[in-house]
Amino acid sequence: MTRVKSTLVWLAGLSLLAQVAFAGLPFSWFGSTGEMPSLAPMLDQSKPAVVNIASQSLVRIQDNPLLNDPYFRRFFNIPDQQPRQRTMQSLGSGVIFDARKGLVLTNNHVIHKADQITVSLNDGRSFQAKLVGSDPATDVALIQIPAEQLTALPLANSDKLRVGDFVVAIGNPFGLGQTVTSGIVSALGRSGLGIEGYENFIQTDASINPGNSGGALVNLRGELVGINTAIFSPGQEAGNIGIGFAIPSNMVKQVTDQLIKYGEVKRAHLGVQMQDITPQLAQAFNIKSEYGAVVTNIAADSAAAEAGLKIGDIVTAVDGNRLMNADSLRNSIGLLMVGQTIEIEILRDGKNKALKATVKETPKQAQHGDVHPKLAGATFGDIEQGSPYFGKLKGVMIYSVKRGSAAAIAGLRANDIITSVDKNIVASLEEFKPYAYSDGKQLLFNITRNGQAMFLILR
Repeated sequence: MTRVKSTLVWLAGLSLLAQVAFAGLPFSWFGSTGEMPSLAPMLDQSKPAVVNIASQSLVRIQDNPLLNDPYFRRFFNIPDQQPRQRTMQSLGSGVIFDARKGLVLTNNHVIHKADQITVSLNDGRSFQAKLVGSDPATDVALIQIPAEQLTALPLANSDKLRVGDFVVAIGNPFGLGQTVTSGIVSALGRSGLGIEGYENFIQTDASINPGNSGGALVNLRGELVGINTAIFSPGQEAGNIGIGFAIPSNMVKQVTDQLIKYGEVKRAHLGVQMQDITPQLAQAFNIKSEYGAVVTNIAADSAAAEAGLKIGDIVTAVDGNRLMNADSLRNSIGLLMVGQTIEIEILRDGKNKALKATVKETPKQAQHGDVHPKLAGATFGDIEQGSPYFGKLKGVMIYSVKRGSAAAIAGLRANDIITSVDKNIVASLEEFKPYAYSDGKQLLFNITRNGQAMFLILR
């Protein structure tokens, strides 16, 4: 009797879960003949908007340096050879963003440096695409195909997503062809992962695998809530373990607005350095809230300086949107249009205050020349007040290192303090810049890491 009762309770709970899961969906989904509820009707409308992308690029094969020595070649009777090339191929996914103009969203890494981009539709048609623009910092790219009887996905407001919402991932994993997986929103606002320069990821347990990049993450209404971008995997060869990341649709929309207008993102700049509010800092500032970011440095002649921000101000919101930490402030500012005026809410001496700031364009690094290739993927700045080395060491702090980047492979790590380059003391970011924008020659760093000094050679 007890077992029967438990079974009845379990079935009642399952019925309630089904009612909650499919609440608000069109009644037709449940069928007129009493068949089981299905996502098929929604997917029939959504799948034509998700495409497969194949890109090709020609890469020069580097010869052994000895083969460039004419004496070596003559000694071993090696004939003169022309520089060799090989074709690199990349497979990914995309989402038709504007059917009338033939605009397709994907990830920057799917089409990066591609000489040829082929877009294959769900109905079997294929088109050669051209690049409209891309933004490596957010890993968003926009390409264009002929606007011939295309279907686009409507954009959802990703700010309304909640943890626990059901989502569906559509893409082209491992080049198998269009594949659908389902799951829930596992977390929101993921940042600090070192995947991209600007991070505000939706985390989901819907299976995302290689080839899904650039594909759609949709809600149960068939609206685009995100662009699938990356997975967390314990090993390079490991597949999906239930932790996938997607770029929110609202961030994608902000980026694409600029890509359509300029072909690139003209990143806005406030001119501040920030630090997360911790319980210890909240106590020191005599505030109750533990969200927001404290201003640690202000650049001269910046938008922040003109707005009246001061070191020690705690930024709590931008245009009414609450900020959780320094990363969320950086994302909010970096995705604004240059020249846009915003309202910044701050706490100063325990009192609320609102300031107006007109953001400026981020200073171009190109004016110094190309960054040293082994420093790509790392961000540098003066030592922050929250660092244990503040006031004790002079040098340059590494704020972040993108996972898998040239800087990470070279051995650089977040929170490293660079105290000298090529045996020359560097006490500030300004003194470090001439080395950062060098021509790629070997660099010798003296680094302090976890209290220990070490040398690191970047070749």
